[in-house]
Amino acid sequence: MTITAQSILKELEPLGSESYARIMRNHGARDPIFGVKISELQKIRKRIKKDYQLALDLFDTGNYDAMYLAGLIADDAKMTKKDLQRWVDQAYCAGIGECTVAWVAAEGEYGWEMALKWVESKKEHVAAAGWATLSCVVALIDDTDLNVAQLKELLKQVERSIHDQPNRVRSAMNNFVISLGSYVKPLTADAMTTGKKIGEVTVDVGNTACKVPDAVEYIKKIKAHGSLGKKRKTVKC
Repeated sequence: MTITAQSILKELEPLGSESYARIMRNHGARDPIFGVKISELQKIRKRIKKDYQLALDLFDTGNYDAMYLAGLIADDAKMTKKDLQRWVDQAYCAGIGECTVAWVAAEGEYGWEMALKWVESKKEHVAAAGWATLSCVVALIDDTDLNVAQLKELLKQVERSIHDQPNRVRSAMNNFVISLGSYVKPLTADAMTTGKKIGEVTVDVGNTACKVPDAVEYIKKIKAHGSLGKKRKTVKC
């Protein structure tokens, strides 16, 4: 039996719950949404593994659960710059833009290039996705293959402008400082310095229990755990 986006939607619908959908709406998701828990999406991911075209088709449905699943099964190496740009343009909330799109971009060929383009966007959701992608890139790529000089310049950009940015961009920038300090040991001290200079970052988290982490304290915790510089095999979860 051929698996299609429509057959996946039919599979997803009975797995959803209104209570979980309500939680996701509080985080920015909008209808159509079934409210399928990530644990259920992961089961489907294990079965399908990777499917480039199916991922594109699922994302295009506009259904939140399907869009999230699309990121989990995407064949990142096959994603083109056009694909990624179309996805980020449609990424209307953090769960899609700062997770799904960022993960797929970072694990593919064009993550760094697209992220640098996106962070300069005047559109809040695109810029936030760009910073989130950078956070994922530095978590995955060996330090010797990173452009350390450019990352330092990005830190300076955060220091200069974070408090003047839209809500989600402030959050993503703060997470970038944390990610850089945690995963790139040559820049841990620089990230800590930036964290101290920017101080408290205020983000409206809406009707959620989310808290904005203090960059300096978060990096200190990573150091205390002995995890500084430990790269990840994947950023998808």
